[in-house]
Amino acid sequence: MAGEFFNHIVKALAEAGVPSPRLETRMLLSHITAVESDGYDPDFELSLPQMREARRLLERRLAHEPLDKIIGRRDFYKYRFVVGREVLSPRPDSETLVEAALALIEEHCLCSLLELGIGSGCLLLSLLADRPKTYGVGADISPAALAVAAQNAKRLKVEDRLHLVKFDYFKDHFSQRFDLIISNPPYIPSAEIASLDPEVKNYDPLLALDGGADGLDHYRQIAQTAGGWLNNGGYLVLEAGAGQSADIATVFSRFGWQTVDMQEDLNGIKRCVILKK
Repeated sequence: MAGEFFNHIVKALAEAGVPSPRLETRMLLSHITAVESDGYDPDFELSLPQMREARRLLERRLAHEPLDKIIGRRDFYKYRFVVGREVLSPRPDSETLVEAALALIEEHCLCSLLELGIGSGCLLLSLLADRPKTYGVGADISPAALAVAAQNAKRLKVEDRLHLVKFDYFKDHFSQRFDLIISNPPYIPSAEIASLDPEVKNYDPLLALDGGADGLDHYRQIAQTAGGWLNNGGYLVLEAGAGQSADIATVFSRFGWQTVDMQEDLNGIKRCVILKK
């Protein structure tokens, strides 16, 4: 009976086009039973309330709600993060930015970090967790996102090295300076939002997606302002959308920035742009 129920969920997810139906079934049922998904036994006997909950969550998944939004967590880099509709879901592509930033921290002994648009905190908190001598400021326009980042900072035990601040970099300014600034700003052109996958356009916050007419509005603003928040010898590390890295470099060159490097993600896309003033 238990194995049949497990296979029923796998089949339903597969028919709905979910790429990894067996893995997602394990994760869904492990969430309900509080058993780690790696050790979940498909023959585990669920109680009737657990089966009802599984069916309820399955319906949400079949309606294209992302699994991480349903179970409230997502693994990223080395760590597990609380997520929800308040924040952009962490994506493996963004690990390219974390690895680039870690290399800069190590090579240049960078200590003070700023993230513009911290969201869930997956970028900045991964850096703080990996490098105990660093401290950071996480800025975001969304109080709900800041609350999620605070939860994750506590889970990763880095809250004593983090200051969270409500901040709009289109109109607010920092008086302090940092060794390293990172950001994964909104970069989807406004007209393309409607054509995004339903899991993205319906469940990730629009504030974290919409980059203006050409997707570069936030980069232009950061290029104008972030130089004043950077220490001498400091670096700026940005995530880029597919095909945007050269345009981003051009935008920043107009404001006196030098592109140091562009790094590719695992799909060969130039995902990370490293700049200095």
